[in-house]
Amino acid sequence: MGFYSNFVIPYCIDLAMSGSNLGQYRQELLKDVSGEILEIGFGTGLNLPHYPEQVTKITTVEPNLGMQKLARSRIKQSQITVDYKILNGEDLPMRDATFDSVVCTWTLCSIPLVEQAIAEVVRVLKPGGRFLFVEHGLSQEPRVQVWQNRLTPIQKVIADGCHLNRRIKELVEQQFLTVTIKQFYAPNLPKVIGYMYQGVAVK
Repeated sequence: MGFYSNFVIPYCIDLAMSGSNLGQYRQELLKDVSGEILEIGFGTGLNLPHYPEQVTKITTVEPNLGMQKLARSRIKQSQITVDYKILNGEDLPMRDATFDSVVCTWTLCSIPLVEQAIAEVVRVLKPGGRFLFVEHGLSQEPRVQVWQNRLTPIQKVIADGCHLNRRIKELVEQQFLTVTIKQFYAPNLPKVIGYMYQGVAVK
């Protein structure tokens, strides 16, 4: 990773993803999370304040070294013990059936081998374990899709690999049999980046 990915992107992402609307989605997603928890794409640690009180420890993976400075600051302020690992989501070193819950927020859009990463989620989940996610992706509106497809090559460059047009529902349903997804536009965001998929998939 170069200067832009390590020293510019972390601050840009932290600023862009700190909005109150997105915080609401984090809180809704995490309110019932429990057991042994893995968070993929920990980023700058914006999910930490939204974990319920009963959560005392989480394991996290994050490939971007530049995220560490901001993440470490939030970890110090949190009551949660964080086992922070610099790893990508496509090749996890954890054993099969290790976690009760895997959390992923606005991360699947930027993982290069996203199908492989979701397969890894399935592998490390215990039977009956839950994959909790909120992501942005391809809209259901054809006119919006046109612009998402046009802008994705630019978005990938300026936002460190982020795709505007990933079919999140299909990607998750390819790996999980039981999937509940809510799809909606986030208010106050342009439609090309604000079409959300919030859901839970059960192994």
